Amino acid sequence: MRSKYGVVALILTVSILTGCASGSGANTQESYISGDGSVTFIDTADRKAAPSLGGMTLTGSNYSHAIGRVTVVNVWASWCSPCRSEIPTLIALSKKYTEVTFLGILTRDMPPAAEAFARRFAIPYPTLIDDSILLGFRDSLPVNAIPSTAVIDKNGKVAGRILGEVTVASLSKLIERVSSE
Repeated sequence: MRSKYGVVALILTVSILTGCASGSGANTQESYISGDGSVTFIDTADRKAAPSLGGMTLTGSNYSHAIGRVTVVNVWASWCSPCRSEIPTLIALSKKYTEVTFLGILTRDMPPAAEAFARRFAIPYPTLIDDSILLGFRDSLPVNAIPSTAVIDKNGKVAGRILGEVTVASLSKLIERVSSE
């Protein structure tokens, strides 16, 4: 009987300890939602304002987003496999669509690892390191997968989202649709 209590106590202790570890930042890559690449578009009349996009970037500069241009906001982390896979596409599209602002938001990652990632891939656009910005999307299109990419229209309203890895076709189509309005 005593050994049953010991086993139960051991299981409870391990459960509590692993539960704490998964939220500590050390194992965040094990507790994220991976998107399926689904694309959502919101009609102009139904759009809600995007959150204020500004703050400290990976390079240590202060960034402030201005409304007036279509903006692509990519939520990423350096440990995320789909993020690593999609970055060449995002870089290529940021060079193709020069009239569109591209911006990253780092989430659940350590800035030194993200800085190394950004340098390795020569990401040409800024990345904000304040993932509390993501809460501002909750009333429009939550960016609740890693990666997630939101497209904001010229009026500062959330127009669409891709949950999961972007493709050239999916993001180009969304950018062109929002840009042509």
